[in-house]
Amino acid sequence: MRKEYWIVLILFPFGVAFGQQETVFYGVVMDAKTQTPLEYVVVSIQNSTITQLTKKDGKFELHSAVSGVQLLLIRSQDYKDLLLKINAKPGEIVNLGILQLESDFSENASATLITLLETDLSEDSSSSSITSGLLQSSRDAFLQASAFNWGQARFRVRGLDSENATMMLNGMTMNKIYDGRPQWSNWGGLNDVLRNQEFSVGAAASDNTFGGVLGTQEISTRASIYRKGSRISLSSSSTNYNWRTIGTYASGMNASGWAFAVSVGKRWANEGYFEGTNFKATSFFISIEKKLNDHHAFNFNGFYTPNSRGKNSPNTDEVTRLTSEKYSSYWGFQNGEKRNSRIKNIEEPLLMLNHYFKLNEKINLNSGVMYQFGKVGNSNIDYQKADSPDPTYYRKLPSYYTSMYAPDKGEYSGDPIPDEENANKSTVLFLENSQLNWDKMYRSNQKATTNSDGAITSYESTQSRYVLYEDRTDDKTFAFNSNLTSQLTENISFNGGGTFKKLKSHNFQYLLDLLGGNYFEDIDAFYKGNQAQSDLQNLNRQVKVGDIYGYNYHFLATTVDAFTQFKFSYNKVNFFVAQSFSTTEYQREGLFQNGIYSNNSLGKSKKLHFENFGFKGGLMYKISGKQWLFCNGMHLTRAPSLRNSFANARLNNKVVEGLENENISSAEINYVFRSPKVKMRFTGYYALIKNTTETSFFYAEGIFDNGAGYTNTDAFVGQTLTHLNKKNWGGECSFEYQISPTLKSTLAVAYGKYTYDSNPNVSVTNDANAADANVVTTFDFGEAYLKNYKQPGVPEQAYSIGIEYRDPKFWWVGANINYISNTYIDVSPISRTDRFYKNPASGANFPEATETRAAALLHQEKFEPISLLNIIGGKSWRVHGKTIGLFVSINNVLNILYKTGGFEQARNANFRALNQDFSSGTPSFGTKYFYGYGRTYFINIAINL
Repeated sequence: MRKEYWIVLILFPFGVAFGQQETVFYGVVMDAKTQTPLEYVVVSIQNSTITQLTKKDGKFELHSAVSGVQLLLIRSQDYKDLLLKINAKPGEIVNLGILQLESDFSENASATLITLLETDLSEDSSSSSITSGLLQSSRDAFLQASAFNWGQARFRVRGLDSENATMMLNGMTMNKIYDGRPQWSNWGGLNDVLRNQEFSVGAAASDNTFGGVLGTQEISTRASIYRKGSRISLSSSSTNYNWRTIGTYASGMNASGWAFAVSVGKRWANEGYFEGTNFKATSFFISIEKKLNDHHAFNFNGFYTPNSRGKNSPNTDEVTRLTSEKYSSYWGFQNGEKRNSRIKNIEEPLLMLNHYFKLNEKINLNSGVMYQFGKVGNSNIDYQKADSPDPTYYRKLPSYYTSMYAPDKGEYSGDPIPDEENANKSTVLFLENSQLNWDKMYRSNQKATTNSDGAITSYESTQSRYVLYEDRTDDKTFAFNSNLTSQLTENISFNGGGTFKKLKSHNFQYLLDLLGGNYFEDIDAFYKGNQAQSDLQNLNRQVKVGDIYGYNYHFLATTVDAFTQFKFSYNKVNFFVAQSFSTTEYQREGLFQNGIYSNNSLGKSKKLHFENFGFKGGLMYKISGKQWLFCNGMHLTRAPSLRNSFANARLNNKVVEGLENENISSAEINYVFRSPKVKMRFTGYYALIKNTTETSFFYAEGIFDNGAGYTNTDAFVGQTLTHLNKKNWGGECSFEYQISPTLKSTLAVAYGKYTYDSNPNVSVTNDANAADANVVTTFDFGEAYLKNYKQPGVPEQAYSIGIEYRDPKFWWVGANINYISNTYIDVSPISRTDRFYKNPASGANFPEATETRAAALLHQEKFEPISLLNIIGGKSWRVHGKTIGLFVSINNVLNILYKTGGFEQARNANFRALNQDFSSGTPSFGTKYFYGYGRTYFINIAINL
C-alpha cells in the first residue's frame, strides 16, 4: 500500500456536520446515603463525545444528536458507576429525575491491587500483566476476577503481555519504546487520582488511539474532573509493602476558571512477604487547569514517584527444600541489618501540558506535550579474581556432590557416583551460610595488618575484588500528540490523531559501592589483553564510586503514529472501521570502544527503519434492549522492540539478523445479556502474533565443538530467536445474578490455549574470539522445535465463584473461590535444536540420546493446579458530614503454597550434560521457580472530608 494513500487517509479534512434536532436529557445526581447533591460528577453518553460535569446542585443537561437507544454512564470517585439505558428521540426533552450513586469503598481493592502487583509488573520478564490496571473501572465479573482473584497467580487476560495493550495518560501513549510495556511504577501510589479511566478490550473501538490486540486503557487526570474535597487514607498490608498513606485534595473549578488537584503518598516496608525485600516509595502528583473560555482550557500535570524495592530470587527445588518458599539469596546481614544486593530504583518525573479545544458542540481537538526524564537502576554484585558471592552457587550446594560422574566425560559415564559425605558437609555449610556474606566481601577488599604475634590489628583498603554496581538506564523522552473527535452526522462520528515521540536513552554500568576497597579495575577478567578492556580509549582504568564502567552507550529512537476511525450508529446496528500508520527509527551510539569489538562498538550504528500499518473493524447487533451481539477483528504490523533489535547492545552495534516487523491478527465474538437481575457475557477470541524476536544471555557448558575454533566448549553466550509465532485462543464467561436486593452471586470462567505456533530460528553469539577476524562468532543453530509447546508463566484455565452481601446499613462482605490451572514452565530453546544432541568432541550424536529419554528430559513441566479462597468486606459511616470507609481483604485464606512461574536453566547445553545432571535426581542446574504469596491481608481506612 502506497504511503501517499495513508497521508491522504489520515489528513483528510473532516468536521462538516449537518443540522438536525437534538434530544435533551436532564436530571440531578445525589448521594444515595446522605441525599445531598454531588458536584463534578462525570455524565456521558457512551461511544460519543457527549459529556458534562454536574453543577453544585447536582444538575446536568445533555444535548444528543444521536437517536435510538444509548447508554448513559454516571461516574464519580468513591462511588459505584451507574449505567442507564436511555432512548434518544429528536426534539424531545427527557427528565431522568434523581439519580442516586452508592458509595463504593471496594474501590480501595482495585486501587490497591495495582500496587500489590507492581512487583510482578516491573520485573524484567514476560510476566507483565495489564489486568490490574485495565479493570478497576469495570463491573464485569470476569474482568474483576482477572484483576483481583487470578492476578495472584500471574493470570493475564487472553494470555497476552502488556506490550499488546496501549496504556494512555491524558491521550498520551505511555508504553516504553524500549520494550513496548508501561512502567507501572511511574504512577504507583497515586491511586486516588487514577480512578477516571476508560478502556476497551481486544479489538474494540477506542476514541483515543488505534490500540493493541489486548486493548486500550486511558486514564484522565484533568483537574476539573475531580470531585471537590479532601481524602486521607491509611493502609496496612503484608505483601510487598507494610504501610501506605495517601492524602488528596481537589479544589473543583472556581469562578475564575481555575481548578487544581494534589496527591501525596508514601509506602514502605523493612521487609515484604519474601525475605529481605525492603520497599520504599514516595508519590507526588499535581494537576492544574485553567479554563480560558467555553472553547479553550489548559491543564498541567506533574508526576514524581521515586521508589526502590528489594528483589527476591528464583530458586531450584533443592534450595527451597533446604530453606523455604520465602527464601531469597539476594540479601545478607550487615551490621545486624538485612541488606539486599539487588535493588530496583526508579525515579522518572513526568511533566505534561494538555490543551482542550472545543471548536463547537460537535468537534473537539485535544492536544498534549510531554517530557519525561530520570533513571531506572538495577543493582548487583560484580567481582574479579574471586569466588562467586552467591550462596546458591552450584558448587556450594549438596547437589554438586550427588550429581557427580566418572572423571572421563568424553564418553557416557552411566549412573552418577554420588559423594554422600561431602554432600552432607555441603548441606551443613549451606545452612550456616545461606545468605550473602557482606563482611567477607569487605574483608576481601582490604589487606590485614598484623602485629609480631600474628594477630590482626587493622585493615587497609586495597583494590576491590567485590563491588556493588547498577545497570542504569537514564531516559529522556519528548512526545507530542493531538486527537480530533467529531460528530459528522446524526449517525456517524470520527476520531483521528497522531503522536510523535523521541527517545534518548543512556545505558551504562554505574559503580555504587566499593565495599571497603579503594578502586575497581575496569576490565573483564574472563578475557586477556585488549579484549579485557571495556574502553580502548581509556586503558586499565581504576574506577571509583560514581564512575561509569563496563559498558556505555545511547539508544536513539523516534516514532510517529497516526490513526483514523469512523463509527456508525443506527437503531439496530453499530459498526466501526479504523486504520493506523506508523514509522519507527532506531539507532545505537557506542560511547566506549570495547576491546572485543574494537571496530564495531564506538560511534553510531546504522539506522533501523520500520513502516507499519493496521486495520480493524467491528459490528454490534442489538438483538433487543437486553441483548447484544458484537464481533471485532484487527490486523496490524508492529516494529520489533528496541530491546530485541540489537544482538548485544552492551558491547557492539550489531543488528539482529533476520529482524522483521511483527504481524498480528485477532478476532473476537461476544454475546451480552443484561437485565435488572442477570448480567452475562460470553466471548470467544483468537490472536496470532508472528515474527517475534527475543534475545537472552547465559553461560552454557558444552555448547561449542572443536570445529568452531575454540579450545573451550563452554562460553557466556547471547541467544537470539527469530520468526517466533504465538497463538492464543479461548473463551471467557462472565455471569452475575442478583439473588435479592442485597445478595449477588458471580461466576467467571477463562479457558484458553496459548502455544508457540512455529519453530523459531536460533542463533548463538560467542564474544570470546570476536577480535579475531578469522574466527566465527555467530552460529546458526537452526530451528528450535518449539511448535505446540505452551507459552510460559500464564494460567490457561481459571474459574471463580463468588457471593457478595451488601447491607442497607452500608456494610458489605464477599467471598470467592478460585481454581487456577494449566501453567507451564519456560523452556530452553537450545535444548530443542538438533545441535543439542551432538557431542562437541566428535560432532556425532550422543549414543544415549534415545527418543524415549529425550521425550522425558524435554517434557514441558506443568504446575499443579491451585485453589484460592479470598474474603473481602467493608463498612462506611457518615460522621459530622464526613464519610469514613473501612475496607478489608484476606487473600489465599487457606495459605496455599504454589508456584507462579519459572524457567529451565540453559547451562547444560548438550544432551549428555543435561541427562547426567538430571539422572542423579538432584540436578545442579534444575529449573528455577517463582512462588506466589501465601495468606496475605490488606486493610484500608479512608476519610472523605
